[in-house]
Amino acid sequence: MLINMEALISISLGFCCTHFFRRTVLVDGDFVTDAARKAFGIEYLFPWQRLVIANIMDSAENVHEKDFPVGETDLNDVVCSGHQIVLLPTGAGKSLCFLVPALLLPGATLVIYPLLALMADQKRRMDEAGIVSVTFRGEQSEAEREENFRKIDAGAKIILANPEVLQSKSLVERLSECRISHIAIDEAHCVSEWGDTFRPAYLGLGKIVRELGVKTVTAFTATASPTVLARVSEVLFDGEAHIVRSDSDRPNIHYNVVMAYNKRRAAFRLAILEQKPLLVFCGTRAKSEDMARELAFYYGGDRVRFYHAGLEREEKTATEKWFYGRDDAILCCTCAYGMGVDKKNIHTVIHLECPENAEAYIQEAGRAARDGSIGRAILLWSPVDSKKFAAFEPGSRGRVMKTFAESRTCRREVLLDALGGEKTVCDGCDICDHGGAPADCSDTFPWGTPQDAAVVLDFVYRHRKLFRREELIGELVAFFNRRDAPVFGMCVWEHGDVALILDLLEREGLLRTCLWPWFGRIDCGLKRRAPVPKICRSEKWMAMQSFQTKLSLWPATFKKKLLSAVKKGGR
Repeated sequence: MLINMEALISISLGFCCTHFFRRTVLVDGDFVTDAARKAFGIEYLFPWQRLVIANIMDSAENVHEKDFPVGETDLNDVVCSGHQIVLLPTGAGKSLCFLVPALLLPGATLVIYPLLALMADQKRRMDEAGIVSVTFRGEQSEAEREENFRKIDAGAKIILANPEVLQSKSLVERLSECRISHIAIDEAHCVSEWGDTFRPAYLGLGKIVRELGVKTVTAFTATASPTVLARVSEVLFDGEAHIVRSDSDRPNIHYNVVMAYNKRRAAFRLAILEQKPLLVFCGTRAKSEDMARELAFYYGGDRVRFYHAGLEREEKTATEKWFYGRDDAILCCTCAYGMGVDKKNIHTVIHLECPENAEAYIQEAGRAARDGSIGRAILLWSPVDSKKFAAFEPGSRGRVMKTFAESRTCRREVLLDALGGEKTVCDGCDICDHGGAPADCSDTFPWGTPQDAAVVLDFVYRHRKLFRREELIGELVAFFNRRDAPVFGMCVWEHGDVALILDLLEREGLLRTCLWPWFGRIDCGLKRRAPVPKICRSEKWMAMQSFQTKLSLWPATFKKKLLSAVKKGGR
């Protein structure tokens, strides 16, 4: 069942809370807000937070209430079911929805996280708030486990774990004896995204929940398409769950797409120009390390670091603490970082590699501007990406990111449509900011002209058949470094950067390597030609074009005879 959040605000603050309010006495009036204020310094809870908290509290109360009136049970069935899937946008305060009830409910709350980094971040927050919590993870000693259970018996309110550690039958048996009142599964879209691929432990969570004997279970996520929601409901709740969702849009995040043939160099430029703190999401561990090394050479090692799943636990913890406390930092990372990590003042999120679907992109872009300021989410897009995502069927989840990147209409609407969200007025994307389609669309680049490719093509048009490949690369490296010297203050373009652009342009037929009589020299491609700059259209240039056109029309036999005659004349 799908529950619209706005439609049920009145229900949550009325019927759903009535039973619990009836038996709770607080002089100040609002015991939920009071708990949030004392523990986390939160002065105000949003309506969607109050709704979810009320549902959890009433469900937990119903489990222990033996003389609950039948009529009232029916009345509260919609909002007080023990099984909920809650969709709130990134940065909307999902964690408070289960942490505040954890302070008020009898017994402990088990919170299941997908990543160790996320568990460490939440443990830090609990320690800062003075809330006793315990963490179960792999590679713990028996003594550490026993110490955790001692703290639970002494009244610890939060139990942190991941799906893999809960595969231990002995651990689940011990936890089932710990009077757990509520289970919260954070980042629940991972059940679908990862459970069917490389983390099968997620597919066993439904069974583990039943073995623990906990009736109140809430799954939280920020992004999930209808397909993902159905899969999460099937795995966790056998298809029987209430879905409470809010608008997935984050209006303070402005979406931008930068077209580039050399995305690494474009990311380097953006990392220098954009506001910090800044994240650069990279597709692999090696790319995150390479990007960090380049930026560290420019800025110094104190302002740039990398983060991925291959780091040791101590290294991850040190990097998280370093990034959390800096306002000028750049972190180059994989998707192993950031899910639920609460650094509020990240201003820019750059994606060097495009995520596989809209849910993942929104999740990662949502790391920006959790403090309510304006944040920029910048996706780098190349012809390689376009071909990769074109392999997906039109209308499929995989095809959405191609539609998003190459859209001539609002990018925000593309993302919201993929999540099944409502239409909204765009608060900021590069398309709407410019009043429509990208201004640099052309027949050659219908989805916008990449700046680096445009520079190379313009240079070749003005120097047709003049340079061989290595000579052209040398000229272009010097040109790019002269152009970017005011920005970087140093030479950053290298041989491989330009070679990559030339390779892609030749592969697309936009450049070509000539044969006789200009053997080995680079010329415009024959597949598609963008308009030649007017600076090149001199009488000499036009005469040369006329000669080339006539030469191309000569019969092959005649050209063969001409070549033979030239060779004989040379002897």
